[in-house]
Amino acid sequence: MKPVIRLFFKTLRVILGPFLLAGNWLTRPKGIVRPESEQQAIDARTRHLALYHFPTCPFCLKTRRTIRRLSLRIELRDAKNDPAHRALLIEGGGKPQVPCLRITDASGQPAWLYESNAINAYLDREFGDVSAA
Repeated sequence: MKPVIRLFFKTLRVILGPFLLAGNWLTRPKGIVRPESEQQAIDARTRHLALYHFPTCPFCLKTRRTIRRLSLRIELRDAKNDPAHRALLIEGGGKPQVPCLRITDASGQPAWLYESNAINAYLDREFGDVSAA
């Protein structure tokens, strides 16, 4: 029974995936426009962040929309189609769950943040622009 359920959901993802991506592209948010010096400072802070994601995962889409809305340059690592990224996610974070934000501190130690709501709250808290709301 378990293989049948997996096949059903895999088929559903294959069918709905292109529609999710198209809908996301059509309704993508505009990013915050910041002065160049401020954007460069934020870009420097985001160099230590990486988002592990699946391209058509709804929760990953939600997180990528927040990244776009906040005009953040965060490295996106496809954990579905790139075995190396998937292996790093499992090795470092302990599970293949996405989205997962890898935050590397000043000493080089990584922290792994799971759950789209937690990731979005972190990004809003760290990089949100109150005046743009």
